[in-house]
Amino acid sequence: MPVDSNNVLNKSFCFAVRVIKLYQHLCKEQKEYVLSKQLLRAGTSIGANINEAQAGQSKADFIAKMCIASKESRETKYWLNLLCETGYLDISQPHVISLLEQSEELIKILTTIIKNTQRNNKTKPK
Repeated sequence: MPVDSNNVLNKSFCFAVRVIKLYQHLCKEQKEYVLSKQLLRAGTSIGANINEAQAGQSKADFIAKMCIASKESRETKYWLNLLCETGYLDISQPHVISLLEQSEELIKILTTIIKNTQRNNKTKPK
């Protein structure tokens, strides 16, 4: 298991909390339920999959779960961008910029973890 995994666990948890609060705001203040629900599902799934990866039965299982978390991170970024483009979020607002940056950071961290784990898995003698 990579050393970075605890860091990404914390980051994904904090990100999920922010996504939940944004979901609540979008529902309460803007009466937006469809896109925000998609955002909620994807944004909270990242940490859930990273947590599952920690209990992976093998390196391959760990990698597979981290790949799912990476895909969910990309999906979350998509929903954030779509909410901006449709006017539900203002991309010039600091909290929106920060969420987009956090989603990008998670994508980069997860990509690094996956690549390093795959590389280390290939170099170990069988």
